[in-house]
Amino acid sequence: MTDGSVSQEPGPGPDGRAPAGRPGPGRRRARSGGRRRWLAAGGVAALATVLGLSLALRSGAAPACAAPPAGLAGAGPVAAGPLPLAAPPTGSTVHQGKATFYDSKGAGGNCSYPSAPADRMYVALGPTEYSAGAACGGYLDVTGPRGTVRVLIMDQCPECAPGHVDLSREAFARIADPVQGIVDVRYRAAVDPPLSGPLTFRIKEGASQYWFAVLVAEHGNPLRAVEVRQGSGAWRTAARQDYNYWQIDSGAGPGPYAVRVTDVYGHRVTATGVTMSPGRVQRSTVRMYGGSAPAARKNPTGRPSSPSPSASPTRVTASPSAVASASSPATPQVDDPPALAASKAEQGAGRPVDCTSRG
Repeated sequence: MTDGSVSQEPGPGPDGRAPAGRPGPGRRRARSGGRRRWLAAGGVAALATVLGLSLALRSGAAPACAAPPAGLAGAGPVAAGPLPLAAPPTGSTVHQGKATFYDSKGAGGNCSYPSAPADRMYVALGPTEYSAGAACGGYLDVTGPRGTVRVLIMDQCPECAPGHVDLSREAFARIADPVQGIVDVRYRAAVDPPLSGPLTFRIKEGASQYWFAVLVAEHGNPLRAVEVRQGSGAWRTAARQDYNYWQIDSGAGPGPYAVRVTDVYGHRVTATGVTMSPGRVQRSTVRMYGGSAPAARKNPTGRPSSPSPSASPTRVTASPSAVASASSPATPQVDDPPALAASKAEQGAGRPVDCTSRG
């Protein structure tokens, strides 16, 4: 048989031997056409490659090294240049960007607050400015076409790039017509905003003397550090989690505790009498700045009341580098023990609000 590269040769002569100068039956001989076919095949392949690239470019496909479109989910590194550092808005810097709106459905957002603020003036930031929870509890002044609104940072917007603030529907209506859906804005941190009351503390469900986690609220500015001690023991630094609880994996003892809180501008207060009471909001008697809260009124019913944490305010000097250090946790996030999984799921801690509810 022939396959285009092997020729059929004449049979053997009368003496059973192949004719002189020819190979015997079943043997192949080299053909000069093989090299020509190899060269031809290579040329065809090269031509196909050129045609493929031409068609790809004409159809709009980008070369592998081209930067992906801005905002493309899952996009890899883009053009050369420094990436934005993860840090919450602080100081007097004015940022320019855009605003949209969404509804948290009354929930307290990724910052784990028991509920949204009563006035529903809140905002969610993208991962860079949310900064693994470092922005929680701070305030922004956001200015749009209709005016300025002050909002509490209480949530994370996973799909928002730096400069994109996702306001509550009510807050958006203060600065723009909601029909617009998205508007250009300027925003900046509200430094030392008026406080609605003294510091509050909430021990996380599932906590015990062997595992400690506390949520601090009503502090006005973003926090830099939370430290805990029992009795006259040494201060122990708690690690901030991205869902805004401050955690000590090995526990802080049975309590009661003194809790020392420091914000990014150097305000520092120490509250005492915080008890191991998981799931209950404990209101202290001191404000983060501006003086202590008024003394509690006497109980007219005569019933014994649970002691409120007392406190002593101080002020420490915060250098610019110290303010910047609040942008990222000192230690990696640590998952809750298995026993806490159910309670954490119920609280929605550490998880962003469903993106489908965003405007």
